[in-house]
Amino acid sequence: MSVRFVLRSATADDHERLDALFSRFDLTHRGGYGDFLLAQAGGFLGVEEALDRAGIADVVPDWPDRRRSNALVADLTALDMAPPPPSPAPSFFGEAAMLGGLYVLEGSRLGGAMLVRAVPDDLPKSFLSGGNPAAWRAFVHLLDQRLSSEPEVAAAARAAADVFETFASSARRTLGEDDLAVRNRHG
Repeated sequence: MSVRFVLRSATADDHERLDALFSRFDLTHRGGYGDFLLAQAGGFLGVEEALDRAGIADVVPDWPDRRRSNALVADLTALDMAPPPPSPAPSFFGEAAMLGGLYVLEGSRLGGAMLVRAVPDDLPKSFLSGGNPAAWRAFVHLLDQRLSSEPEVAAAARAAADVFETFASSARRTLGEDDLAVRNRHG
C-alpha cells in the first residue's frame, strides 16, 4: 500500500476536524476569504519556515518550487491585509517527520484546487491556484521511496498530525475560538 494512503488513514480524524474548522470561512466574499487566508497564513508561514530550518531542501529537491508562503503573502497584500504571526510550528526531526509535515502542505494544494472555484474572480487567488497534479504524483513517489519502514511511516504520521493541529490552532485563533478551545481542554 502506498505511504500516502497510510498517512491519510492515520490522520483522517485530524483532517476531518481541520476541514470542519476551515469550512466555516465564507470564501464567496472578501472578508470571509481574507479571514481564510489569514488562518492559512498562520499555519503555512511557520510550517514552511520550520521545514526550511530542518533541511527539507536536502530531502525534496524541488522544495523552492513547492513553497507557497510567497503566494499567500501576495494574496493577503492584494487584499490590504498583513500576514498574522505564525502559529507555533512543530519541529521536524529527521527525514520522515519532514516528509510527514510536507504531506499536509502538499495535500492542501489539492484542496485549494477545489476551493478556488468558490472565490470571486475579482479576488487574488495565487495561493489557491498552485495545483500541479504532476508535482503531487512526484511527491507521492518520493514518500514511497523514502518511507519504507513502519517506524518511519509512524514518525511521518505524527508529524502530519502535528501540522494539522498547527493549522487548526491558526483557524481557531482567526475564528476567535482559541480561548474557548483551551478552556474546553482544561476543564
